[in-house]
Amino acid sequence: MPLDTKHNDLQSLRIERAAKSIGGEPALWARRYITIGISVVVLLSVSALLYRLLAAGVSEVEVVRAAAENSSVEGIALSASGYIVAHHKINVNSKVTGRVKWIGVEKGDKVKEGQVLVRLEDDEFRAQYQQAHGAAENARAYYAELQHGSRPEETAQAEHNLAEARATLANDKITLERTRNLANQGVLSQQALDDATAKFEADQQRVNSLEKAFQLSKIGARTEEIERAKGAMTQAEGQEAYAKSQLDATLIRAPVSGTILERTAEKGELITAQFASAAEGGPRGSVVALADLNDLQVELDIAQDDFSKLGPKQKGIVTVDAFPDRKYDGVIAEISPEANRQKATVQVKVQILNPDEYLRPEMNATVKFLANEIRKSGSEPTGVLVPTTAIRNRNGKKVVYIAFNGKALMREVQVMSQRSGGLLVHGLNGGEDVITSASQNLEDGDKIKVKGQS
Repeated sequence: MPLDTKHNDLQSLRIERAAKSIGGEPALWARRYITIGISVVVLLSVSALLYRLLAAGVSEVEVVRAAAENSSVEGIALSASGYIVAHHKINVNSKVTGRVKWIGVEKGDKVKEGQVLVRLEDDEFRAQYQQAHGAAENARAYYAELQHGSRPEETAQAEHNLAEARATLANDKITLERTRNLANQGVLSQQALDDATAKFEADQQRVNSLEKAFQLSKIGARTEEIERAKGAMTQAEGQEAYAKSQLDATLIRAPVSGTILERTAEKGELITAQFASAAEGGPRGSVVALADLNDLQVELDIAQDDFSKLGPKQKGIVTVDAFPDRKYDGVIAEISPEANRQKATVQVKVQILNPDEYLRPEMNATVKFLANEIRKSGSEPTGVLVPTTAIRNRNGKKVVYIAFNGKALMREVQVMSQRSGGLLVHGLNGGEDVITSASQNLEDGDKIKVKGQS
């Protein structure tokens, strides 16, 4: 084969690497789509990262409006908030254990003192009373019998029996004397004399017995026997009275006039006088709860720093959140003899002097205590009342953060005193939105978002 022909054959078997490389690359339009896709992914990643960084810098906070407090306001010594409570709330229980047969009140009903609220099943108690009553009647009759002694007819009968026995004894004595004489003469035997003697002695004993019975019929029973009968009668009467009280206790009555606050039992449920159960279907310890809603008080926890401003019988004006336009007269009725160590407060109860149907137990109420002497202007410094949770420590100083135009602004304050609603501070004007709940890393100038606002 010529050399040229072999060279051509070898050339046809050679791989053209340059042509293969060019033929394997993607087309131009494919490269553009790939580049655009990669760019979009990178852009989205960067955007998400920036969003997280920016969102992390915006804290959601809760705010409270700071209230200016001027202690020199004429006539007002202190303002405190609390709850209305019934002066005397009574949980009506049963003295006996029984099943409810009838209940005649609902929540909110007004009842009178002594009114029947609940009836229990009483068959067993009624039978026990009848048994005790019969025993007492028997004991009373026996005691009366011993007290009055024998009847005149019984005394007369005993006297007649004694006279008859004496007459028989006299006749026996004559017979004995005659028999003795005849026996001495040998007319009658010794046996006849012995029989006459025995009969005489027997009749003598009978006369003695009848004489004693006649005397006892006139004297009556012994003092000891009468006292024993009296004791038995007293015991029986006590058992009768107890059984009667148990029977009467099946009628549960209102101990005072008032309003039913709660009904805790239903018909057919078991009421117990001892061990109540919280389990469903278990015995109940009470049937209703009631209170006199004309005898209401406001229960307050007064901060110890404010306690010196109050005194016994101090007057105040009571308002409730539900009806802010209504005002009630009040006076301090009770001051706790001890303070609460954990809360640093003293409990005070204010009697509402003119309650009406608008007031309900457990309502929020505010009491503005009237000063006994009108304070002079400027006698005490003016401050701003803020919640305790708004105060923070920064570099050994007390500060608060104010929400203003979407930013947290730090303000240094001086705590003047503790109040029932928070702390009285100096350094604010009042009316600012102070931040009460936010991240511990909050700094001056940080962007914030107030919770509940868009």
